[in-house]
Amino acid sequence: MIFLLGGARSGKSRLAISLASGIGEPVTFIATAREEDDEMSRRIEDHRRQRPELWRVLEAPLDLEAGIESASDTDTIVVDCVTLWVSNLMIEHADEAILAMVGSVIATIGDRAGESIVVSNEVGSGLVPMNQVGRRFRDLHGRANQSFASAAHTAYLTVAGRALRLQDLDDDR
Repeated sequence: MIFLLGGARSGKSRLAISLASGIGEPVTFIATAREEDDEMSRRIEDHRRQRPELWRVLEAPLDLEAGIESASDTDTIVVDCVTLWVSNLMIEHADEAILAMVGSVIATIGDRAGESIVVSNEVGSGLVPMNQVGRRFRDLHGRANQSFASAAHTAYLTVAGRALRLQDLDDDR
């Protein structure tokens, strides 16, 4: 798994598309966004225009594991993004249940033969949220990001359209 982490509009989705295109076809793109308002619809349409037309697109706003399992085992998959998926799950699930789902998704990705590229936002670098729901999301999402990064063979942080390869804290290289 390649894990791409960054802030909003940092270039992480563009990098995911570039990496997946470089691996070659077939690619399955798994989207976690929900079209719930006009602004989100515009964002989703912008993302659609950036993707190659030959890619298969699956929508999995809640059951990401099923989305991954429905892709061919040898396809390159792009999951965009963990942030929206976790946010979607928070409405109906407790934190520990969500973290269990994160672990299950990571295991499913690990069982695949094809490459997996997972996109997520870095949400812990800003201000401390003013309310309990915001703090819950930040903390839960941070734990999810740590789990994905730990399982990835490669992780990048994207900032201003540039990528920085991340290394494990225990890696002394």
